[in-house]
Amino acid sequence: MVGKSRTESAAAQDDTAILTTTEAAALLGVAVSTVQKLVEAGHLASWKTPGGHRRIAQGEVRKLLQNRAGHPGAALVPAPAPPADLDAEPARLAATRASGLLDTPAHASYDRIVRLASQVVDAPIALITLIDANRQWFKARFGMSMTHTPRSWAFCDYAIVSDAMLVVEDTLQDPRFAANPLVTGAEGVRFYAGVPLADPDGFRLGTLCVLDRRPRTLTRDQAWGLTELATLAAEEIQRGCK
Repeated sequence: MVGKSRTESAAAQDDTAILTTTEAAALLGVAVSTVQKLVEAGHLASWKTPGGHRRIAQGEVRKLLQNRAGHPGAALVPAPAPPADLDAEPARLAATRASGLLDTPAHASYDRIVRLASQVVDAPIALITLIDANRQWFKARFGMSMTHTPRSWAFCDYAIVSDAMLVVEDTLQDPRFAANPLVTGAEGVRFYAGVPLADPDGFRLGTLCVLDRRPRTLTRDQAWGLTELATLAAEEIQRGCK
């Protein structure tokens, strides 16, 4: 058919049709850079021509689309599971629920902390999160309309595996997050920094985190300020503030 694009033609062929990265990106509905990250992470098989151009079988793209269809709202490819102490996770989940914070109304103390975090780090989004079994719930939020996300979307799921601050300077350069809906969708998250929040028994329930829509770094003062505010948030949790 005259005027039919190469992508439309490829879509009408069988799974052996050969696509460029641009055509694969169009079929997947993502950026070319995301396709490249999927390839680098081993989630999308490809090869290079003698001239150095990457090619992808349409069948491989179809597999990813089927994965998305079977898991509405999820990333094309789930992020690799964070390194976690699986034996301790039931106790951590029990502690999260025992905190009594889940699904509680907004509280001025926590709201004040996220507003300050946004200002200290000069980031448009700041959150206090709690990681439950299947979701990430926001006790306090600044610059974010959503009240929760699936746990599979949660950057904070990686932050709670240690006491150290987690910083992701460019999400599109990190295979864990390049295909995350918070990155590829309307929020367009490109930067993340999160500090774990522990209860009196040391269970890391969630984080104080900041997000930006541009890749960036933290200055020493910004990192210090975010850590200090996280300490205040943890102290509020430990004294039972709800």
